[in-house]
Amino acid sequence: MSGAVRVVHLPARTPYVRKIVSADIELLNGNRTRHGIVPAAVGAEWLLRHRPLDWLDVVHLHHIEFEDLLVLEDLLDACANESVKVVCTAHDLVPMFTAAGDLRARLELVAQSGASWIGLTESSAAELRQLVPAVERVRVIPHGYVVAPDDLMGRVRQVSSEASGFLMYGALRPNRGHLTAVTNWSLAVPDPHARLSLLLRPFNPADFGRYNIDALLSVVRADDRISATMQSYPSDATVVEAGLRSDALLLPYSRGTHSGQLELAFDLNMLAVCSSVGHLREQALVHGDRVIEPIWFDWGDGRDFLYGERLVAALETAGRQLVARPRSGPSQEFSDYRRDEHTVFLAEHRETYLN
Repeated sequence: MSGAVRVVHLPARTPYVRKIVSADIELLNGNRTRHGIVPAAVGAEWLLRHRPLDWLDVVHLHHIEFEDLLVLEDLLDACANESVKVVCTAHDLVPMFTAAGDLRARLELVAQSGASWIGLTESSAAELRQLVPAVERVRVIPHGYVVAPDDLMGRVRQVSSEASGFLMYGALRPNRGHLTAVTNWSLAVPDPHARLSLLLRPFNPADFGRYNIDALLSVVRADDRISATMQSYPSDATVVEAGLRSDALLLPYSRGTHSGQLELAFDLNMLAVCSSVGHLREQALVHGDRVIEPIWFDWGDGRDFLYGERLVAALETAGRQLVARPRSGPSQEFSDYRRDEHTVFLAEHRETYLN
């Protein structure tokens, strides 16, 4: 193949996807083609409406949980008929919103199409092969950075020396314990100068049936150490600024497979207070002693009557650690490591696209 590989990512709203671009890899999402601008959050239906698919070389699947099964099957058939390569990165092996069987059906469909697979950890690749026996080979490419190293040059942590700042960000999801985390933080952290910043995505009508939003807002309003802001889709720069104004990132997952937010904590040299679900421990181990070990608490074993106790114990440990070792700004040494890691990341993706 001459020239850059033309890739459409389904979808392409995350920093993880947007960094898969180089002189050899062209990201079509957000760029103009003869069919107009390819949406960042493109879906299978949009691609099927813009056949023939001779304007792209690869469809890279990332999060397929919301794709209609029959529509996804039509897209895979179209790719096979029109010689478009299909690649699937198994970010999630447990569903965020649907039933486990629904996600598995989609993974099995992709496997039967002959797609190439990428995993983020060796252990998740092994789980994928066990979950979907039709998957034989998985190329393991670690997650890599969330914030480009060059964007962190000269950045410093803008925090108070008097107290620790915690950050939670992202949408309300069934696998994130926002209310549990915020309530326990409010009651268990005694320091009157401590801060908890919430950077929220907008609430959808269905969210008011899924979550106790009134209770969450009541805790936020009752504790003036907690601040909450909401944006339609916070930019990367907004998230980075929030991280540099905090010392620790709170990740109260009840289930999951991998976490981009965990990598953000490493990029910004924040202390991660994180539940040890899915393959997050191995995700952290990829970096060895280049990162500070997160403070882990177990929210993945179903013993939810112990979740609050475990979270509070983790917050107590975090408080002691932040006092003993205040967080500095992003590490130049780690940024240099991220650059080398990204070179391999891009080479591995190009190899996957071409073979």
